[in-house]
Amino acid sequence: MAHYAGVDVSKDWLDAHVLEEAAEQLREVAAERIPYTTQDCQALAQKLAKLQVQRIVIEASGGYERLLVGTLIAAGLPVVVVNPRQVRDFAKALGLLAKTDMLDAYVLARFAQVVKPPERKIPDEQTQNLRDLLNRRAQLIEMRTMETNRLKQATTTRVIKDLKSSLEFIEKRIKKIDDELDEHIRNTPAWQEKVDLLKTVPSIGPQTARVLVLDLPELGTCSRQKSAALVGVAPLNCDSGQFRGDRVISGGRKVVRCALYMATLSAIRCNDVIRAHYQKLRSAGKPFKVAMVACMHKLLNILNAILRTKQPWQPAITA
Repeated sequence: MAHYAGVDVSKDWLDAHVLEEAAEQLREVAAERIPYTTQDCQALAQKLAKLQVQRIVIEASGGYERLLVGTLIAAGLPVVVVNPRQVRDFAKALGLLAKTDMLDAYVLARFAQVVKPPERKIPDEQTQNLRDLLNRRAQLIEMRTMETNRLKQATTTRVIKDLKSSLEFIEKRIKKIDDELDEHIRNTPAWQEKVDLLKTVPSIGPQTARVLVLDLPELGTCSRQKSAALVGVAPLNCDSGQFRGDRVISGGRKVVRCALYMATLSAIRCNDVIRAHYQKLRSAGKPFKVAMVACMHKLLNILNAILRTKQPWQPAITA
């Protein structure tokens, strides 16, 4: 007898669904809606612990799920946070096209029972806080770009003065976040070692190194194929019968992929290995985007090898 649970997270409440699988039969054990509070999360964790659930599946909800996930982990329960797109595709495969909170909880429980997604290491509180800082920095960079563009179009003295003041404030906030990130990394020797190794590679600056260390902790411990899939730079086939479609990239961690893209743009100019690879592909008639993705893939493989071997950059390193 095995139990599987799905919990749909909203801002103000939780919808929980528990299924029991026994003798190849499936039956509903519990389905309820509870307020989303610390006390209610703890009560739910106690109920699920008594049922000895094999897997609890929760959708990533932009951060709303953190309180519940933290409570379940503290209770020693097997919780997995999954991509909402995967669950929606799974629901369509089951023929469930309608969408309600309680139905979503049921689909999550079925996903746990059928797919049995492997447990993944959940970032600790310190790592999550640093990731939040990285996300905030990215938001400030975007705001700085918008304000800079507005300044170029401004014509009145009052507006120009206001925009310059806004840009000055944003720059100070970015500098403050950079200092906080650097301090946290310096106080964590394992992170500092990785950052120092990554920064030996031409085109990898402090910000890219931070993103790689915090948002791609698997780097240096996984295969080239897995690291490419995690970032979303692994070409995917699109073939059927005699048809051979173009290879495309899909999924992966967008924040890491964006950072790697900017690093690759720089590498084409200042990294001899990546520049030679890019020029070779372009000379062979490959489009810019195809050549860029291939160079991103190669740069990622090099970074993976450097962290795996703990050897600094050498032009002779190939991946």
